[in-house]
Amino acid sequence: MTGLSEKQDQLEAVWLDPLAANLPLDQWQGLAGVACDPNPFFTPSFLQPYLRAFPAKSVQLIVVRDRSSGDWLLTAPIGRRPAGLAMPINTAWTSHYAPLGTPLLHPDAPADAIALFLKSAAGSSNTLALPFLPKTSRLAQLALKADDWTAGWSQLVERAGHGSGDLGATQYEAAFHGKRRKEMQRQLRRLEDHGPIAVRHLLGKETIAGFEAFLELEAKGWKGRAGTALANTPETATFSREAIQNLSARNRVRIDQLWAGDTLVAALVLFLENGRIFSWKIAFDETFARSSPGSQIAIIALRKNLETPGFIKADSLAIPGHPMIGALWRGRVQVGTLLLAKGAVGSALAGLAATDLKVEQSLRKKARALKALID
Repeated sequence: MTGLSEKQDQLEAVWLDPLAANLPLDQWQGLAGVACDPNPFFTPSFLQPYLRAFPAKSVQLIVVRDRSSGDWLLTAPIGRRPAGLAMPINTAWTSHYAPLGTPLLHPDAPADAIALFLKSAAGSSNTLALPFLPKTSRLAQLALKADDWTAGWSQLVERAGHGSGDLGATQYEAAFHGKRRKEMQRQLRRLEDHGPIAVRHLLGKETIAGFEAFLELEAKGWKGRAGTALANTPETATFSREAIQNLSARNRVRIDQLWAGDTLVAALVLFLENGRIFSWKIAFDETFARSSPGSQIAIIALRKNLETPGFIKADSLAIPGHPMIGALWRGRVQVGTLLLAKGAVGSALAGLAATDLKVEQSLRKKARALKALID
């Protein structure tokens, strides 16, 4: 560890198999529970079922820990994949099912822990990508200040979210007032033609049965027809059920439901981590489309979030500019890919990765526009 400070000599970075039987899950889960910026997708509850369903040999869990106590100070799953279309780079392991790349950072972790993490995670190429990283996260702020590292943002976008307290109340009033409030209340009354309206917020063990109802509801809709519903493939069905079971045991998942009589009209699956709430999956019965079930459940969830003790803020995890959730959850969460490089070679590789990301983003926009014309 030549060249590292005396304090950093007290730390060590190790690479662990995230699926190993002897992994210290108490250390991993303990860090997840106190992380500066919680990330449910980097907890063992979610990541292990996901990696069992979608194996990736390159993915390892990098852990920065105290040498003497063994306490975990920082961790993230790191693998190697194209930054965009072609340029391979070491990257935090995110996906369509896990669109948040914030490493788990202990509030008491010293700055040297960040330096050691970057050095180890970047590897011999001295380049590292942290995709879907919130711009205001503690780790992003510290990484941007890391000595000898060049850092820059790529694909910086805003997605819907909302705050708590007075800010959250103001955002709620802005979204649910005037004509929109009257129209949504009228649509809700229309649902009563099919039976009494009921709103349920499932927690703990209730979420296991609630998730089965969600899977069935999602499979009946457009995602089922498109083949992208969780129940469409054994891999997604298995991993999502296991993740929900794991999270329910820790009371870290909530499922909001809207019922009309005996019919489940809409459902929203949310993850709860240390005062933060992440809306993961939504489904609704398309036969009730005239009653805007998606908007109804989004407003229901917003109200419930604001009533939740200890709530700090919510992230919709939705694509930027989502027409439904963006109009209702009025806060914005700025996320992007933070590219980090060290030295001339690392900087050159990071530049190529940034270009690769831009090309991929441009092609995605063109594909969405073409799909809109076809549809």
